[in-house]
Amino acid sequence: MERFAIEKMKAWKDSPRRKPLVLMGARQVGKTWLMKEFGRQFYKKVAYVSFYNNESVAKEFESDYDVKRLLSVLNIASGVTITPGDTLIILDEIQNALKAFESLKYFCEDAPEYHVMAAGSLLGVALHKGVSYPVGKVDLLSLHPLSFREYLCAVGEKPLSDALATKDYSLISVFHDKYTHHLKNYYYVGGMPGVVEAFRENSDFQSAREAQNAIITQYRGDFGKHASANELPKINMVWDSIPMQLAKENRKFFFGKMKKGARSGDFEVAIQWLVDSGLVHKVNRVNEPRVPLSAYKEFSVYKLFVLDVGLLSAMSELDIKTILEGSRLFVEFKGALTEQFVLQQIICETPYTPYYYGTDKATFEQDFLLQIGMNAVPVEVKAETNVRSQSLKAFYDKFHPEKSIRFSLLPYKDQDWMVNIPLYSVCNL
Repeated sequence: MERFAIEKMKAWKDSPRRKPLVLMGARQVGKTWLMKEFGRQFYKKVAYVSFYNNESVAKEFESDYDVKRLLSVLNIASGVTITPGDTLIILDEIQNALKAFESLKYFCEDAPEYHVMAAGSLLGVALHKGVSYPVGKVDLLSLHPLSFREYLCAVGEKPLSDALATKDYSLISVFHDKYTHHLKNYYYVGGMPGVVEAFRENSDFQSAREAQNAIITQYRGDFGKHASANELPKINMVWDSIPMQLAKENRKFFFGKMKKGARSGDFEVAIQWLVDSGLVHKVNRVNEPRVPLSAYKEFSVYKLFVLDVGLLSAMSELDIKTILEGSRLFVEFKGALTEQFVLQQIICETPYTPYYYGTDKATFEQDFLLQIGMNAVPVEVKAETNVRSQSLKAFYDKFHPEKSIRFSLLPYKDQDWMVNIPLYSVCNL
């Protein structure tokens, strides 16, 4: 399965300023497979150590951070003779051995000739427990579910994926129907590697849904294992409410939809737990479309999205006929799926941090607002070819941005004030 993150890992390997690399990402996005595959392709040896149910090795990191001693421990634990330069050291599930995470600082300072990678599905949650983060001593790489382009490669459509990268819309538009077909499939299957693997051999939607439900069950298991008893009911309530919240025309997260009289402060810790675990993306509202956007964000007003559009489909119990045949249920929910899709592609395919624009008194909102260079760029998302909404034009008339962007199923078109980009080309943003 092709993952574009391999290219970033190659650049890390060859960098003269290389530090231990930490892969961040939710459970089941493919971190372990990717590290092992990278080691297989580019190193003579891979010394793999997982700290899952491995307390004996974890304890070896608690006495001191003598790198020579720790290398001897890793030699024994992995069964591989570690030599600098040609061995990739992988420390997996490192959230279960936070002293091992702290030791990365010393690998950076005292043994930079060794190539070290680490990953932990709940590392973001664990770092709130008073662990000393090795600031400036590690490189970070975020791994997400497969992007739409990666999905195309996985289902045997690499030429379609490569064509998107050319940005040649005279070529891309020729295959509009094929892209639209795969886009609808992607809304259902999503980009979780295990789900795509279950689907791709025989285009088996049922196997894909079973794999999605298994992942969701595992996530719920993580809630119970790693969240406090006080926060567990709140985490479940937030997680369960996201499909309903996104189905609203106004996708702002309303706490009263979960519990009458609830306030944001009641669920602050639960939402942060989900964000830290990589399962939820928070998109804050900004009340002024000015750069830097981060200076104008409202901390208590936001939308919540899940990490993967396929998991959102599964949580919403949408069947494949609903999506492919465009039944009434899909017509009502397609806006939510499409906005989730665009958000997901922005996060995994671009360097931009998504916000959205609105105020309590505004008569219109913008689905997303991005800081591109020194410009605040409004982004409107349309699920089909019907683009009659006037919100983007109203935003333009009021604030006069240098450029505005609309994603829809219409062909690419660069107008004076707005660029329409086909939904399957979000990667070209």
